[in-house]
Amino acid sequence: MKASDLLVRCLEAEGVEHIFGVPGEENLDFLDSLSRSSIRLILTRHEQAAGFMAATYGRLTGKPGVCLSTLGPGATNLVTAGAYAQLGAMPMLMITGQKPIKTSKQGHFQIIDTCDMMQPITKYTRQIVSADNIPSRVREAFRLAEQERPGAVHLELPEDIAGEATEGQPMPASRVRRPVAEEKSIRFAVEMIESAKRPLILIGAAANRKLTCRMLRRLIDSTGIPFFSTQMGKGVADEAHPLCLGCAALSSGDFLHQAVAAADVIVNIGHDVVEKPPFFMLPGGVKVIHVNFTTAEVDPVYFPQVEVVGDIANSVWQLANHIRPSDDWDFARFHEVRSAFLEHKARDIDDPRFPICPQRLVADVGRAMPDDGILALDNGIYKIWFARNYEAHQPNTVLLDNALASMGAGLPSAMAARLVNPKRAVMAICGDGGFMMNAQDLETAVRLDQNLVVLILNDHGYGMIKWKQEHMGFADFGLDFTNPDFVKFAEAHGARGHRVESTDALLPLLQECLSTGGVDIIDIPVDYTDNQTVLNEEIPRLSAAL
Repeated sequence: MKASDLLVRCLEAEGVEHIFGVPGEENLDFLDSLSRSSIRLILTRHEQAAGFMAATYGRLTGKPGVCLSTLGPGATNLVTAGAYAQLGAMPMLMITGQKPIKTSKQGHFQIIDTCDMMQPITKYTRQIVSADNIPSRVREAFRLAEQERPGAVHLELPEDIAGEATEGQPMPASRVRRPVAEEKSIRFAVEMIESAKRPLILIGAAANRKLTCRMLRRLIDSTGIPFFSTQMGKGVADEAHPLCLGCAALSSGDFLHQAVAAADVIVNIGHDVVEKPPFFMLPGGVKVIHVNFTTAEVDPVYFPQVEVVGDIANSVWQLANHIRPSDDWDFARFHEVRSAFLEHKARDIDDPRFPICPQRLVADVGRAMPDDGILALDNGIYKIWFARNYEAHQPNTVLLDNALASMGAGLPSAMAARLVNPKRAVMAICGDGGFMMNAQDLETAVRLDQNLVVLILNDHGYGMIKWKQEHMGFADFGLDFTNPDFVKFAEAHGARGHRVESTDALLPLLQECLSTGGVDIIDIPVDYTDNQTVLNEEIPRLSAAL
C-alpha cells in the first residue's frame, strides 16, 4: 500500500471518526486514501474553523480531534487553533502537507519550517520522512495528545512520502490506567481539611475532562463543604446545588471572594494556572490543597502547600471515603455570601430595557435551554456575564475558553458539539466581532444539515476591550465598526435569519428556534452600559460591604 493509505488505516485504528479541514494539492494522496475510508471528511471554509472543531471534539470526547491543512498558509491558519487546544488541554492532532523533501523542483515556494513553527504550541511535532515510520509516529502522537495534561500534536506528511510504497501496519493502541494518588498525600489532605474551620472546594477545568461529577457530588454531599468553580469548571457540580457559591468569573471583588477571604483551606480540584486566576493567593493567607492529574505549576498567585497528584476522580473518591465532617466547621459566612450573590444575580433578570442588558440576556438563554443543552461561547465581555450568571447543571454544557481566550471559536465549537451530541440542544453565543472572524463557516453548518442556534450580540464594537478601555480611564477610541445585515447574511448562506426588535421577543424566539431544527441566526442588539457600573463598581462595593 502507499503511505497515505497506511496513515488513514492508522487513524482508523485510533478510532478517528471525523477529519476537519481544507485540503491542498500536497494532500491529494491522503485525500484519495480518505475517500475509501470510514472516516468522514468535514470540509470547512477556513483552517482555523477546522482546528477549533477538532479541539472541541477532543474536549468533549477525550479522544484527539483531527484536522487537516496544506502547507504554508494552510498550516499557519491552524496555529491559533493549535494554541487554543494546547492551552485549553484539548487533545487534537493537526496533519499538514509539505512539498516533496527528496526531489522538489519548486524551490522554496510556499515552504516554511512548519514543525519548527508548531514546536512552542504542541506537545509533539514531527515531519514524516519515511512511510515505514507512520505507525509509530501516529501512535505516539495520539498517546501524547491524550496523556494528562492533554493538548495539541502535529504531523507533517510531505507529498513524496505520501506516495511511497510500504508494508507497514497500524500499531495497536496501548491500554493505560492513570496513576492514583499516593496514600500519604491523601492523609495529609484529609488532616488539613478536618482541622480547618472553614474549608472550601474549588472545581477547575481538569475536573471537567473526566467523569468526576459523581465523585464530586458524593464528596460535597457527604462533607457538606461549600464549593465554587472556575470558568472552565462550570457544571461539573450542579450550580443549583444549595452549597454552590457561584463561578469565579472575576478574579477578585465578587461576592464569592468574601467566602475565599473567610476560608482557611481551599481544596482546589482540577485547576491549573493557564486559566485566569479564580482568586489570588498571598503569603501567609489561605492554605491550598492542589488535587490534579499533575503537580502544580507555581506562579506568584498560586503556590499550594499540599499536593494530591493522580487521577482526579479517584483522589476525590478517596477524600470522600476518609474525610469526617468536623463539629468545628463553621459555614455560616459561606451561606451568607451565597444568599447575597443569588439576591444580586436575580435583580435584573426581568429588566425590560432595549437593547437588552446582559443580565436579562443570560436569564432568557437559561430559561430557553434544557439542563443538558450546550452553550458554545465565543470570546467577549458576555463570557464573563455567562460565566457568572448562567446556571450550569451538567459537565461540559458551557464551552468557554478561559485559557487562550481566542475570538472566532464560538460557531465552530458549536458545530463540533452538535456532531458529538446530535440529540442535544446546542447554541453558539457570539459577539458581532467574534462571529465575523469565522462567519464563512456558517455555510458548513448549513451543508452539514445541523440543528443549531447562533445568537449574535450586536453592539457594533469590540465590547471586551471597550470595557477595559473605560475601566482604565482611556477615551473611547478605535474599537467601533459596522456590521452586515445579519438576517440577509444568514439567508444568503441558506440559514434562517431573525432580528430581535424588543427584549420581550427574545425568549419566545429562542424557544421557537430550538424546537424547529435547522440553522437559525438571531441578531440582537445588546447594551453593555452595565459592564463598568456593575462589574467594576457595584459588585466590588456590595461585596466589600457584606
